[in-house]
Amino acid sequence: MKIAIATAVYYPQINGVAVFSHNLAVGLAGRGHEVMVICPSQTGKSYEKIVDGVRTVYLKSVDMKVYPDQIHSVPEKRRFLGLKLPHLWYKNGFKVSVFPNQEIKAALSSFEPDVVHVQVSDPIGLSVVSYAKKNNIPVVTTEHNQPEVLTDPLHMPRIMKRPTNYLLSAYFRNRQSKSDFVTMPTEQAIRGLLKGNKDLGVPIAAVSNGVDLSRFKPGKTSDVIYKKYSIPTDKLTVLYVGRVDPEKKVGTVIEAFLKAEVDNSQMVIVGDGVDKAKLENKFGKLDDIHFLGRVAGDDLYELYKIGDVFATASEIETQGIVLIEAAACGLPVIAVDKGAVSEVCLDEENGYLCEPGSVPEIAAAIKKILSDEKLRERFAKKSLEIAKGHDFETTLDKFINIYNKVVER
Repeated sequence: MKIAIATAVYYPQINGVAVFSHNLAVGLAGRGHEVMVICPSQTGKSYEKIVDGVRTVYLKSVDMKVYPDQIHSVPEKRRFLGLKLPHLWYKNGFKVSVFPNQEIKAALSSFEPDVVHVQVSDPIGLSVVSYAKKNNIPVVTTEHNQPEVLTDPLHMPRIMKRPTNYLLSAYFRNRQSKSDFVTMPTEQAIRGLLKGNKDLGVPIAAVSNGVDLSRFKPGKTSDVIYKKYSIPTDKLTVLYVGRVDPEKKVGTVIEAFLKAEVDNSQMVIVGDGVDKAKLENKFGKLDDIHFLGRVAGDDLYELYKIGDVFATASEIETQGIVLIEAAACGLPVIAVDKGAVSEVCLDEENGYLCEPGSVPEIAAAIKKILSDEKLRERFAKKSLEIAKGHDFETTLDKFINIYNKVVER
């Protein structure tokens, strides 16, 4: 088939949608399909390039300088008279394509896709759906977001947040109803999207984002990795991997780790984001807290193996790719009972689900797991079992089957 994938965020950006879109495109190309990805340019200018065997069309874009681009390191806050100034803009801002209609029309008319797969309800996604409908091309959409993902970082007053979330939910449902097939990563995420509505009027199914189990797997990390990142080899390790942004609540996990007071333990944070500099200033001088910054490629696979438990306090996950990656590496997992993580973190089976925002509960979970080797082994075994259900090859099979169905229909 000829498959066009439209997304607002793409490699080398680091977030769930960007990682999934890249994995999907490369995986489909590896299966012999012809794939085009349409995404914003990271230079601002439009161009086309073959990336990992995928024809990638980069559209004209502008900087949204109020948010970092998730590629470059987030700079320290500037000081004025000894006080830190808030980040009002970023030199390397998030890239957005605002009026992409003509570029998308040119790209899709030359490519002539059999099916389009839209990831985000941004101007690119909306324009691709519009073109597809006019030209009788079937549309598959994957809803990765939930309203809290957009409103939580804005710290809106509750009186404004609730109606805004309601309107966003209605918008998401309306967008998905224009598709020929809708997917979300988990059944729980689907229930959250529908919110009591019987259906969208179109088929909808849960399809895991999946991870490459040939790369994310248990094992022993070489001393080279420990030395490269200056990590002690003889300590029990609480691991966090992902964006270090306010909505991910990494500070909550750090506070819980410190409160747990487990002898001979450390916490390793892999990732970058808006909160990294603040958290480094607050906790970075402690011997047992290690901020590694953004890591990708083979080193990332190896760093997962240093963990004895993976912990996150994020409340906005529609699945949480990092949780699946951690489980695939045989780590017990600690998460909060919000969003859709409960299909990866099974309470008291491969880890603990805690009350959202509860430092004492997360601390108790860390202490239990790090203090009991047999418990870690039992949780690790269950994590590996759960991860088998999220093999990316199975995810590819499911999407190819969905594409075939909508094309035939």
